[in-house]
Amino acid sequence: MSARAEDRLPRPVRLLRATAVPVLLDTLVQAALAGLFVTGDLELLAWHAADAGVLSALTVLQAVATVLVWRRLRTPGGPAAAAAVLVGLVSAQRGLGEARALAGHMPLDMGVFGCATALTYWAFTCRARPVAGSGVAG
Repeated sequence: MSARAEDRLPRPVRLLRATAVPVLLDTLVQAALAGLFVTGDLELLAWHAADAGVLSALTVLQAVATVLVWRRLRTPGGPAAAAAVLVGLVSAQRGLGEARALAGHMPLDMGVFGCATALTYWAFTCRARPVAGSGVAG
């Protein structure tokens, strides 16, 4: 997409894209840290735990951005619901990790990654345009 086309996107969509990519990338970072920890680098467990807080904050920001796109640009509500589910999944993931309940923690990551991937895809393919009179600047 050209810089001009990107500039014409409504601000809520740009905000959504700016949050979706870091969420997806941080999900991959979490998986890498977990994989390296499992191979014996015990120091990375602290990094994994600290980054869980970052991922939690990022998912909340992404959920806010998704709700803005939904409400201001009148897009379908499904992605906003998925963003709320992602916040819940990451919270559950964090709780299971802190409890060292790996039997639930590790498989739940697939749901987190899938949801983050779907939301990132939607952020770049949604056709949101400002509604006339909505006051949303592009």
